Amino acid sequence: MGTERRGRTVQVNSFGQPGVPGRDRADEPRQGDTCKPFDISKWEVWRAYQKVKDNKGAAGVDRVSLEGFEKDLKNQLYQIWNRMSSGSYFPPPVRAVPIPKKGGVRILGVPTVADRIAQTVVAERLGPRMEEIFHDDSYGYRPGRGAIDAVRVCRQRSWSYDWVIDLDVAKFFDTCPHDLILKAVEANTDQKWILLYVKRWLVAPLQLPDGSLQARELGTPQGSAVSPCLANLFLHYAFDAWMARTWPSVCFERYVDDAVVHCESLRQARLVQTSIAERMAEVGLRLHPTKTKIVYCRDSNRRGEHENISFDFLGYTFRARAAVNKRTGKEFSSFAPAISRDKLTDKSHEVRRWRLHLHNNDDLADLAEWINPIVRGWMTYWGHFHRSVMYCLLQRINAYLMRWARKKYRRLRGRKRLQAWWNSLVARAPKLFAHWSWVTDCGVAFAGR
Repeated sequence: MGTERRGRTVQVNSFGQPGVPGRDRADEPRQGDTCKPFDISKWEVWRAYQKVKDNKGAAGVDRVSLEGFEKDLKNQLYQIWNRMSSGSYFPPPVRAVPIPKKGGVRILGVPTVADRIAQTVVAERLGPRMEEIFHDDSYGYRPGRGAIDAVRVCRQRSWSYDWVIDLDVAKFFDTCPHDLILKAVEANTDQKWILLYVKRWLVAPLQLPDGSLQARELGTPQGSAVSPCLANLFLHYAFDAWMARTWPSVCFERYVDDAVVHCESLRQARLVQTSIAERMAEVGLRLHPTKTKIVYCRDSNRRGEHENISFDFLGYTFRARAAVNKRTGKEFSSFAPAISRDKLTDKSHEVRRWRLHLHNNDDLADLAEWINPIVRGWMTYWGHFHRSVMYCLLQRINAYLMRWARKKYRRLRGRKRLQAWWNSLVARAPKLFAHWSWVTDCGVAFAGR
């Protein structure tokens, strides 16, 4: 952005730049201070910036990173506020970033830093109202609840209900209709500027990697700050509220477009699946024909046969797993979640890409500082249920660390010396690596290659 013409608007002394304690009340427009048509506080823009800064993220089509944006922070934030409160804010194109996924490519939309701040202003305004109407079984991007809460409730209900419908909405973020999104937004705000900017964001073109622009008539790109908000609001009316009216006795968990529905019988599951498919067609969506499936929750107490006896939900695979009765000590089979095979494979490939054993110029403290935040994040998310499934992944990290030591220190090339050094290291510094609180060996992996 260039320098903004301020004209007859109120000048500001500070926009809460880093290092300035507190804020000047003169910076915040008061009623009657300005002739702006839309009442948007500068303080809202500042809070939105703080949230975008916390979330970090890449640069958009203007190639301006967060650090570059902050070089002229006061003027940049003023421009956002000035344009939004004047009705003259027009979002730039969204940078399209192809992300490989199983069976294809997902297009991630990356707005500019300034556009993410503007979107966050709108998302923060819509948030409180949406919390008033959202269904209790909606977990995505809501304060005080998250994916692990959805997985935990799903686990409990899978013990009570024998059948599950694993729902997959085909290309949801690419196909949700703009008119229904706008209708949902309009029903939950009387602020004309919110509807105005949501309309502009929905039709903002995608800039493809070759530089060409692609117009959008459907969908809201993943990656934008306002997209989860709009997706949640749309699916509240398209799915949650409809389920509460049509199938009030049927339980479900939904995290944005990822949902699981619990049924008492196969017959009910088939009826509900057909009904949901018809509902999705009514709102311009469709269920994926092969990924949407009915699953039997098979365990020690439910020994029937069915073609599907497992499903994935939010990175966890639900299936029969060995468990022990804490009261009697007897083993049994429990239908329970653990990190999915796809996620385990994906993280294992990531560990391999680190090529830890080739970082000979780094010491152990450097390696720990690098990988601990990543590994700790994996442990925090996938360690809630059957964390032992993760041990093979953590053991692989240890194997690479042992290979690193063997390459760096000639005296450790003998296997016995290497193992003695490793045991001594773990005893001296048991908290050096985050995953050592769970696993300190390298399993069957050969560390000496």
